Amino acid sequence: MWKSARMRSMITNLFKSALYINFIVIEYLALTPQHIEVLDGLWDKQNHFIAFFVLFILLSSTYTHFSTRKKIALLLLVGFQIEATQYFIPGRSSSFMDIVADSIGIIIGVIVYRVICSSRESFKRLL
Repeated sequence: MWKSARMRSMITNLFKSALYINFIVIEYLALTPQHIEVLDGLWDKQNHFIAFFVLFILLSSTYTHFSTRKKIALLLLVGFQIEATQYFIPGRSSSFMDIVADSIGIIIGVIVYRVICSSRESFKRLL
């Protein structure tokens, strides 16, 4: 039992580290006035979708005690914060459609996370 609890703690810490690193990278990329060539080749809304999808999965994997509503509200707040800050950065602009792309990424993240959790529970019952 000790190994199982220790393993769970290590995995949680890994997800937590990944969450914070992703959050910092996303904030930097969203708020830097410099254009990043790799990201310029992708569709902007795709970047928002992927970022918030990943953030939801990592947030859900790390903070399992948070309700889904709380996670959604927290990530939407981050999306609004990014857009509001971009308004004041020269060379950047804010867009309501970015918030829509963030929201779609979060919603798909909710669905995927629930499917993963239900599949994991079904697998456990088989054993």
